[in-house]
Amino acid sequence: MGDGDSLTARESEILALVGRGYTTKEIAQLLHLSVYTVSNHRKHMCKKLKCQSAAELIVLAARQV
Repeated sequence: MGDGDSLTARESEILALVGRGYTTKEIAQLLHLSVYTVSNHRKHMCKKLKCQSAAELIVLAARQV
């Protein structure tokens, strides 16, 4: 991951919650965001972290916790 591709603070926060097993809907409620916003963050994280699927993002996030 290059410097221009580093995760934002919000993306890192969401990644940590994904790693703890929270769903997109639960994360949205916890952070007072829309489900759409959290979903977009997850898509951006997948792109930056070169994940091929949401499942791969979850595995990566779980390893970070």
